[in-house]
Amino acid sequence: MKIKDRSIALLAICQALMMSSTSLVLVSSPLVGMALADDKALAALPISVQMFMGTLMSVPAAFILERLGRKYGFMMATLLGMSGGAVSSFAIVQGNFWLFVVGVGLLGMFNGFGNYYRFAAADLVDVEHKSRAISYVMIGGVVAAIVGPNLANWTHMVVDSAPFSVSYGAILVIYMLSFITLAFVNLPKVDSNIESDSCRAPRAISKIMMQPKFVVALLSAALGFAVMALVMTASPLAMQHHRYDFSDISFVIQWHMLGMFAPSFVTGHMIRYFGLNRIIFSGVVLGVACVAINLMGTSVSHFWWALLLLGISWNFLFIGGTTMLTETYQQSERSKTQAVNDVTVFTMAAMASLSAGMLQYHFGWEVVNIGALPMLAVILIALGWLVLQERSAVEGKI
Repeated sequence: MKIKDRSIALLAICQALMMSSTSLVLVSSPLVGMALADDKALAALPISVQMFMGTLMSVPAAFILERLGRKYGFMMATLLGMSGGAVSSFAIVQGNFWLFVVGVGLLGMFNGFGNYYRFAAADLVDVEHKSRAISYVMIGGVVAAIVGPNLANWTHMVVDSAPFSVSYGAILVIYMLSFITLAFVNLPKVDSNIESDSCRAPRAISKIMMQPKFVVALLSAALGFAVMALVMTASPLAMQHHRYDFSDISFVIQWHMLGMFAPSFVTGHMIRYFGLNRIIFSGVVLGVACVAINLMGTSVSHFWWALLLLGISWNFLFIGGTTMLTETYQQSERSKTQAVNDVTVFTMAAMASLSAGMLQYHFGWEVVNIGALPMLAVILIALGWLVLQERSAVEGKI
């Protein structure tokens, strides 16, 4: 196997480990928050803090990874993940909600680094193969879809007096495995001052952001992630409200995660065959279908179908947006462009997840779903604008 192929495979394993931790937090932290928080409207706060901390770390992470090299930067960051698992587990045993928030926040800080796995893979290949490299890394989430929710389900009652404490202790082991895996990854340090395909000087970030493709790439990934975070975060709370067992909740979230990552086996090929615009459009349509199903009923089947489609919608919008983003910058502009993208994406996701708990608690499941529609509409409008811009450019050359 070529070195770059092996490195992409190992990055996929690291992605799987990170997302196993994240999926465990997604399925369990709203329930832990509901049990520990005095104000039940704050049940989704831990997830929101996780996303906010990932957002805050996105910019420094980009430059730390640039300075240290991505391999050693990723390895250093696993210490944050280990600490987050240990602190969260201890907080549950102590019944301390705010300490639990701190622990989950540390996990979010690691995610600020780990979210660059997909870019690390993309930078190992040529332009033609970037979408497939990104997709292959995201395939790691398929493992996470099985491991995370099931790990939470199997371990959440090991200690009856402190549900989920062992689950979060397992996260410590997950990041130890991640550290070991990263030791075998070969990620050559790239000199961002050397431009391989252009002699152009680096542009200001404002100029990069004015490109229509950048706008659509950013909105697709950011609002697609926000829609997913809003509906998914509220789902365990909505199912608990309807008195479903945790096994039902973990089952639905597991299939949601499979929807998020299983399409990655073919998403890269679909992008090459159908084009980015059609994939992003399909993501919007699937998001609307998710909302429609959720508004039709609250049986386990309704939750299952809706969350499965929501996951596929996220996959198309996030991978499509990430791939389109790689077409908007040159090598010397990589760090700042990726940092701006990830700060925006995960800020939107964090705000949506925080809103989810409050909307679900105060207004109910229907309002949560209706709140997703304007964001999907914005993506659709922006995509239509890009299509018109591209048609005008083609006609202008004729």
